[in-house]
Amino acid sequence: MGQQFQRASLAPDGFAVDGVTVEGARVQIRLRSLQSFGHCPDCGRRSRRIQSRYLRRPADLPLGGRQVELIVIARRFWCDAVLCGRRIFCERFEIGVLSPYGRRTGRLETIVHHLGLALGGRPAAAFALRLMMPVSNDTLLRVVRRRSIQTGGAELTVIGIDDFAFRRGQTYGTIVCDLERRRPVTLLPDRALDTSRAWLAERPSIVTVARDRGGGYGEAIAKALPHAEQVADRWRLLENSSRAFLDAVGKSMRQIRRVIGSSVIDPKLLTCAERLQYEGYLRRQETNEAILKMSKQGAAIRQIVRETGHSRKLVRDVLRDRRTDVFRTRPVRWIAGRPG
Repeated sequence: MGQQFQRASLAPDGFAVDGVTVEGARVQIRLRSLQSFGHCPDCGRRSRRIQSRYLRRPADLPLGGRQVELIVIARRFWCDAVLCGRRIFCERFEIGVLSPYGRRTGRLETIVHHLGLALGGRPAAAFALRLMMPVSNDTLLRVVRRRSIQTGGAELTVIGIDDFAFRRGQTYGTIVCDLERRRPVTLLPDRALDTSRAWLAERPSIVTVARDRGGGYGEAIAKALPHAEQVADRWRLLENSSRAFLDAVGKSMRQIRRVIGSSVIDPKLLTCAERLQYEGYLRRQETNEAILKMSKQGAAIRQIVRETGHSRKLVRDVLRDRRTDVFRTRPVRWIAGRPG
């Protein structure tokens, strides 16, 4: 004869089930703690005096194809210790069951962690939704990072090193970050190669170092950690590629503007708002031409600023070809053979 289903098996360790409610695709399980006392998180003293009660609603593993929400009746206790600065504290449960401020039980958190490790952010979020455990991709990544910090060892293996401004333009140091745990490790007092090399030489466990393209830190790493691999992190790669793209486009902007602005504009076909913009565009063009003409005649920037009344920044931008803009009208949309 098979065993009868016990309602108490729905509850995590240390809880008793007071009721189960099924509402559509959601199951609500009402729980209460089996302990009659609580421990103050500051002084550790046991207390049985209850100040009040409140509800916590963490998510749990799905049941029968339905999402499960636990309604935990938590208590607040008085702390009677004379020398303790905390008068009221909330009931704490075991970390593996329900952590403080946790929105998921420990067993659900473990599943979320493994999904994040196996699939990453968005794929894991889509798969978790099919498993009736809805969780965002950002939450998945946060759980993975938090658990890697909690379970990580003390030795450094993957670090990033770069300069750091104590006071911009005057005093600079060196910052070293642990890229596995995503936190700073130390701030060195300067950017000298000997300082960085001495710090790195004391930590032979480092196997990967992310740095910028400057050769200073690369030389220090090569001398202190010849076995370590030097790489550029993702931010450096994106920054360098975007800068190279903008430089290439900037060198060709004169030709690009000439091609885009080559069409003849009829002011009669412009709307009222476009006509105002076009007039401003013509005024800017006249200003640019006047400044360029004075510059070709040998006038200095200070003289151009004094005679035209424009700012030094505007004159400098015009001379460096950074202010030549293009007037573009609104594209005409054709619907059913007629303009709309």
